[in-house]
Amino acid sequence: MKKTRKRAVKAYNDFEFLNSPDARVVRMLAEFLGPQRRFRQERIRDTIVFFGSARIKPRNEAARRVREVRRILRGVTRFSREDLHLLRSAELQLEMSRYYEDTVELARLLTAWSKKLPEPNRFVVCSGGGPGIMEAANKGACLAKGKSIGLNISLPHEQSPNPYLTNSLNLEFHYFFMRKLWFVYLAKALVIFPGGFGTLDELMEVLTLLQTDKIKKKMAVVIYGSEYWNKVLDFQVIADYGLVNEDDLKLFKFIDDPKEAFEYLKGFLVKTYPTVEL
Repeated sequence: MKKTRKRAVKAYNDFEFLNSPDARVVRMLAEFLGPQRRFRQERIRDTIVFFGSARIKPRNEAARRVREVRRILRGVTRFSREDLHLLRSAELQLEMSRYYEDTVELARLLTAWSKKLPEPNRFVVCSGGGPGIMEAANKGACLAKGKSIGLNISLPHEQSPNPYLTNSLNLEFHYFFMRKLWFVYLAKALVIFPGGFGTLDELMEVLTLLQTDKIKKKMAVVIYGSEYWNKVLDFQVIADYGLVNEDDLKLFKFIDDPKEAFEYLKGFLVKTYPTVEL
């Protein structure tokens, strides 16, 4: 008597296979096709991407931390090196918090303007979906009652989605390179706020792609916070040594005020993409 065998699981339903090294290419494709489908469903045509540190706090949170540290150190007659470091770190956080607030305002201004355009879902604010500058960008869009995108990334230390994202535009990635592709693929403008290694990586990759004409579309790049960035990087020195052309320094613009950044980006987008109206 013949035995009846169960049908084998199809490969695309085999989760052990899909999560194995053998299916890595399938997972990579999924991280391209999945977001593409979502953006089509939501009719997202283009974005304004905000990069910046996850560690920058809102002003009220940073100010509260300074008060806490000062309260802890109250009555200490002689500060140790650790005490001074603790206080200085808290004060620096408060100083850097202005970039959080500026991000909120710039994202709010851009979203309020984009909502008035004849075509819906133009120039939607997009961030990395986490805390810090990313949260501030999504918060600004939320305050203007507009959509915003979060391209989150799974990290060893969990980076949770911030609460200001549009639910249907909250995406999670495993592969950094695929996440970065989606940052650039729809972007018509990028704003780079102070940040660390990740922000530097994103900035340099975009500048390299623009410099080498791998990005064919016109794209505005604003580097926000000249006080910070001029300490971290001196682009003129690179040009002086002949390692980039002087014209390469025109690929980006330094700006220090959210209203100035808004006017610059709005002017660029209206001029470059003529279907956009003031």
